[in-house]
Amino acid sequence: MHDPKFVGEIKEKLLKDKTRLERELSKFTRKNPKIKGDFEANYPEYGDDEDDNVQEMEQYAVNKPLEINLEKLLRDVNKALTSIEKRSYGICKYCDKPIDKRRLRARPTSGSCVSCKKTIKEEA
Repeated sequence: MHDPKFVGEIKEKLLKDKTRLERELSKFTRKNPKIKGDFEANYPEYGDDEDDNVQEMEQYAVNKPLEINLEKLLRDVNKALTSIEKRSYGICKYCDKPIDKRRLRARPTSGSCVSCKKTIKEEA
């Protein structure tokens, strides 16, 4: 992608997304000190009563899938930011052709063009 203004706009959006995702994750997770970019859902402590234990398990069951989804989104954002730094942003990882700007505006973390993405989905 050789349009510095466009890439700058996308980078700004990605940095805002990164901040938002990290803030959301910090509400109910802690960073895993052993694995970079990994978070662990906190197990809530409401008390020792049976009702408290049930509530803790229910909350953890809600938080864990949310953690996994937010981590994936954050990984995608970080990958896109890395590709901007390497000057490879906006190039399809399958066919090495430019990804349409409309696709990148709609989904800034896209690593493939629409044509390749359709082909991959049909094969799956």
